[in-house]
Amino acid sequence: MQPSDWVIRFAPLLSPNTSVLDLACGAGRHGRVFLERGCQVQFVDKDIASVSDLDQLNTAILTEMDLEDGRSWPFEAGAFDAIVVTNYLYRAHLSDLLDSLKPQGVLIYETFARGNERFGRPKNPDFLLQEAELLTLVQGRLSVIAFEQGIVEEKVVQRLCAIKDSVPRRLYP
Repeated sequence: MQPSDWVIRFAPLLSPNTSVLDLACGAGRHGRVFLERGCQVQFVDKDIASVSDLDQLNTAILTEMDLEDGRSWPFEAGAFDAIVVTNYLYRAHLSDLLDSLKPQGVLIYETFARGNERFGRPKNPDFLLQEAELLTLVQGRLSVIAFEQGIVEEKVVQRLCAIKDSVPRRLYP
């Protein structure tokens, strides 16, 4: 599976040697993009077998954990320069996720939204974002760089890129 165009679009916001959390990483398609850019990437999923080929890299940390097992959020505030989440939603940790960004940290998030049930899984409303839910989540906490919601490749998604910054900055020359 190819990396998301959304993630690729905003990957240039990160410099080499920055720390990235690839949350619910699956096969690590997005974290691998950042490894190629010279970033330090922590891959987290309930089963990390699909990223075990990265185990010997100094720039990759593989962490097997179930974030939905009732434990508290495992990462400190300000731990990461960027957090990437795709096709995953667990509302209980969303606020903690934002706290884990360093100042100037970048959040790249893309997942399923209400209306996706017409196309396939997920259909459970617990795993579908409500209208503009990501915008509401970051309001007053992050500066939105880009936001989209709608049908993409036979699925309904919401996607957002935002920076933990109270002052907008120029992104591209």
